[in-house]
Amino acid sequence: MQHQLKAYTSMALAMAIVGSSVVVGKLMVETIPVFLSSGIRFLIAAAVLIALLIVFEKGFPALTKKDVFVLVMQSFTGVFLFSVCMLYGVKLTTGMESGMITSTTPMAAGILAFFLLKERIEKRMAIGIVLAVMGVMTINLFGADAAGSPHALIGNLLIAAAVVGEAMFTLLAKLLSPHISALAIATFVSLFGFLFFLPFAVIEALSFNFTAPGLLDWSYVLYYALIVTVLAFYLWYSGVAKVSAGISGIFTSVLPVSAVVLSGIVLKEQFTMIHLIGITLVIAGIFVTVVVKGDGQNLAS
Repeated sequence: MQHQLKAYTSMALAMAIVGSSVVVGKLMVETIPVFLSSGIRFLIAAAVLIALLIVFEKGFPALTKKDVFVLVMQSFTGVFLFSVCMLYGVKLTTGMESGMITSTTPMAAGILAFFLLKERIEKRMAIGIVLAVMGVMTINLFGADAAGSPHALIGNLLIAAAVVGEAMFTLLAKLLSPHISALAIATFVSLFGFLFFLPFAVIEALSFNFTAPGLLDWSYVLYYALIVTVLAFYLWYSGVAKVSAGISGIFTSVLPVSAVVLSGIVLKEQFTMIHLIGITLVIAGIFVTVVVKGDGQNLAS
């Protein structure tokens, strides 16, 4: 029982951290450009993860050409595209709505699996997808910010695009050799993610005044690299190893709650009845969906 409680705590903290990344990301891109901040973030994360891989697994695992291709595509969809769409999206919409939409990844993965892999959608999965879509549509069509600003709607669409990228990351993982550990996957996708961001980061760096952001602004980048990318990964997979897939999937519902609460506290965003209805539908969709799929979250992104 004590081991289960520890696992539950680890997974809840991991998802709370992932939810906080929406808020921190919104603060980060106010002063530091998207590509530059992401490039620095994944450089730091990759360096730490490589060190951890050497310590705990004695180096890099052997990879086939197929594995390399899949890891590169995972990095492109679940790290590069996800981060670009997410960070540009949160600049235009609220942290609350970003967190709610991001949490629909398990359902998005189910839809993509149906169309791309011809996997059957079970009845409960279909119900979960409908609930999540209803929740997202509620905040997009009736939310105060989306209704009053076309920019907020564009932001929400970018967040939805980020979710598709993350869902692709999940599906691509099924094509990897089984001997590649979660730590190795996180290391490779972070390293490749840095390489994807590098040329764009260099361009932004050439015209960026590095003395303009304060210490607090740079701490957001560090938080994203060490806490979101590394610590949340460790907490999630240390918990997942001790419980069933269905139970672990339920903890993804902590993500939107964390994003909503922190957006209210840190960003001073107003929580409305529309948000309550939207988040209730999304969380209900998560609970119904994970009973079937037990999908986790892409913590490398």
